[in-house]
Amino acid sequence: MGDKSTKKQAIQEQLRNFVPAGFEPMVADLLFKDPVHFKIVKPRNTKLGDFRAGIGGQKHQITVNGDLNPYAFLVTTLHEFAHLETFIQYGNRVKPHGEEWKSTYRKLLLPAIDSGLLPQDILHALVNSLTSTKASSCSDVALSRVLKNYDPPKEGVALLESLPKNTTFALQGKKFIKGELRRKRYLCEEVTTRRKYLVYALSEVNPL
Repeated sequence: MGDKSTKKQAIQEQLRNFVPAGFEPMVADLLFKDPVHFKIVKPRNTKLGDFRAGIGGQKHQITVNGDLNPYAFLVTTLHEFAHLETFIQYGNRVKPHGEEWKSTYRKLLLPAIDSGLLPQDILHALVNSLTSTKASSCSDVALSRVLKNYDPPKEGVALLESLPKNTTFALQGKKFIKGELRRKRYLCEEVTTRRKYLVYALSEVNPL
């Protein structure tokens, strides 16, 4: 018991660099609830976090990008642990973001909402997301927009939605011209090839 308590305390100390103050015990408890490798990794452009089921007796694995602000890190971590708990209960018999996952995700979010430790804007966005849980914080534009408010400022970087139409911008080494909004993405034209791409409204781009 003492050894487990010491390990959990050490993990809470490490988590202080990543989660909002006061949430270290909540995340540490999740780490000890079920066998899982939890890794904080380098930033990835295509995802904030990831869950991979263990195969052949190996442990399940959860990865979360280490450059996320504390609130985005917390929400992403709860998202991935919802995948873990759903898989443990249902295996591959249910859809990755089906009703079973949504129910589990809501269950994990509620203690965070009830904690009294979240800023009002994030609290409001999370409560709204519970009524219609999206597949991820990224696909919930309102929640993602609020979470991005807590990112440290980046010189020369802007959200695509903040730029006027026909603005030229750079993204992943290519130049684009911003076009019309199509639901949550803008139809943008790559300057070199004239090909059209749908770019997420909250993508971080470099205006030119």
